[in-house]
Amino acid sequence: MHEKSITLLNQAIADELSAVHQYMYFHFRCDDQGLDLLANLFRRTAIEEMLHIERLAERALFLKGEVELHASAEVKKIRDVREMLMTATKMEEEAILAYNRFANECSANADSMSKKLFEDLVMDEERHYDQFDTELGNLGQYGESYLALQSIERSKTIAAAPGPTAPPA
Repeated sequence: MHEKSITLLNQAIADELSAVHQYMYFHFRCDDQGLDLLANLFRRTAIEEMLHIERLAERALFLKGEVELHASAEVKKIRDVREMLMTATKMEEEAILAYNRFANECSANADSMSKKLFEDLVMDEERHYDQFDTELGNLGQYGESYLALQSIERSKTIAAAPGPTAPPA
């Protein structure tokens, strides 16, 4: 009865799974460069995308469908932070457009709960877009010094951390 909704839910799962993989890759790259703020933003967003997968999968199962766990895209090996942020904003824009369309399709097929789920996801994706867009704006406004400040903060934190104590003689 809800085959169309199940198809859309699985398409969203594939896109969210791709986002998780991409954002975790960005997290690892930023963490390796000492960019804690951006690394944590990508990590936190990946976790939120995982929670989206869970909600989508639960809905597909409720509708007596199967859950397909196939990423829709390969991870892009991007090392440049500006390009990471541009990619992330583009991914979020695409998700917003898709989920709005999916909500309308679910509504047209008399599935108001899937429609609401997609509408809720749009709100989350708009927030993610805003966060990435803000970071892109900061990078544009402050340039490479914006990234250098993040790296310096990590160094200060590591230097201020208490070291191991010497064993008693």
